[in-house]
Amino acid sequence: MTRPARAIVNLSAIKHNFRIAKSQAPKAKAAAMVKANAYGHGAVEIARALSSEADAFGVACLEEAIELRDAGINNPILLLEGFFDQQELDVIDQLSLDTAIHSQYQIDQLLAHSLQQPLRVWLKIDTGMGRLGFLPDQFGVAYQQLQQSDKVAEIVLMSHFARADETQSNSAADQAALFHSLTDSLQEPISLANSPAILAWPQACGDWIRPGMMLYGASPLDKQNPVSSQLQAAMTMESAVISLKDFKAGDSIGYGAQFQCSRATKIAVIAMGYGDGYPRMAPQGTPVLINGQRCPLVGRVSMDMLTVDVTDLDEVNCGDKAIFWGEGLPVSEVAEHCGTIAYEMVTRLTGRAKRHYI
Repeated sequence: MTRPARAIVNLSAIKHNFRIAKSQAPKAKAAAMVKANAYGHGAVEIARALSSEADAFGVACLEEAIELRDAGINNPILLLEGFFDQQELDVIDQLSLDTAIHSQYQIDQLLAHSLQQPLRVWLKIDTGMGRLGFLPDQFGVAYQQLQQSDKVAEIVLMSHFARADETQSNSAADQAALFHSLTDSLQEPISLANSPAILAWPQACGDWIRPGMMLYGASPLDKQNPVSSQLQAAMTMESAVISLKDFKAGDSIGYGAQFQCSRATKIAVIAMGYGDGYPRMAPQGTPVLINGQRCPLVGRVSMDMLTVDVTDLDEVNCGDKAIFWGEGLPVSEVAEHCGTIAYEMVTRLTGRAKRHYI
């Protein structure tokens, strides 16, 4: 018998969500984001599932790209942060990777390097994110350097939205307008749309879309819309009850005695903790499903276990399934209780809770 904590990943749901993204921009190509181990879902498995449909995959760094190539993924792979030093260009060249270009030092290193074949580069413009990318007054020089170089096979012009998830904000429209004012005179493909833009600003989709969190079934929008409501949860995080105990009023539960029973209370101990990636900061009352019934987390989450109050539930037994997010309990709802976002909930999972694919 093995420890029951596991993450069940539904590959059919991920394919469904990918097709939702494509339906929003049917003429665009789609680079599926599998960075950070596919947002905790398993990069190799997700890439294999989408390899026949995705036009490319997006990763953060060279190590993530190498993992995909070693697993036999032959689709184009985009390094979203580009390369960190000139030596990485040899591997980029060898593995036929795409690379983002966001800083002058990258252009200088690329132009000085000897390549076997020219690269497709994604030239990033900072239109308001305040993170990576050339500022508008720097973009023209950067573009000309790349456009005139025989080291470059193709240029995709890209930017990234800072507030596309805020459906009442004009920020995405303002960023898109600035981007187009810089690029409309150039005959290059463009890429703007991340998951929230695909869902809420389809007019910004351009030639390449970059679906990320939406692939995994969690809407990044501040409120649902008819498209985001069609997404299917791709991960069910589950474990099982391993102990049941009855306590009386005044008894305390867990480290620091942070929870004291106000009545006769039945407590279920579940094999799940921050060693699996469940957030230690989850407060009292965070919902857990046992046998399809909601019950509140009580006490402090420990490394290997957590405790829930099952006093008001129908019959509960050791071995009964406990679900922390998935069907019937959206990860975004749990994230809100924990003061974070769905992105962090799934990417923080450790390797101890094994992933199972259906």
